[in-house]
Amino acid sequence: MLFFIIIAAVLIVADQLVKAWIVANIALGESVSLVKNFFSLTYYQNTGAAWSMLEGQMGFFTIVTIIAVGVCGYLLYKNRHGAKLYSLGLSLVLAGALGNFIDRVRLGYVVDMFQTDFVSFPIFNVADSCLVIGVILIFIYILFEEHFKGAKS
Repeated sequence: MLFFIIIAAVLIVADQLVKAWIVANIALGESVSLVKNFFSLTYYQNTGAAWSMLEGQMGFFTIVTIIAVGVCGYLLYKNRHGAKLYSLGLSLVLAGALGNFIDRVRLGYVVDMFQTDFVSFPIFNVADSCLVIGVILIFIYILFEEHFKGAKS
């Protein structure tokens, strides 16, 4: 279990370092192309969730984050000798929730920076990526739980 908590902590630090670098090096609203017509860094301040849904609902996000962190912590503990894929997914969700929560508490908004130029998709950050990948891993584990239990992953 400690290994997965360390993974979450490293990802939270990485998220905060990337956000700090963006704030220090790119002006708000500025976009820097990394791969032309494919991928850019764009400094954006998001007071909501994806696509700025629920904009300004700080209380809601605080409650959801506290619940998510509590549930993920409990499930990580409960699964401490169980499937590694499931624990990895939980640690990623934990990192993503806390990474964005730190921004909301400290700044009142979340710093986003990764922009896909080839498709209309919300600008996102490391914490968002952790959340999405974590949920996908948990979903895969749930779909194939019997396989993972049989393989003692």
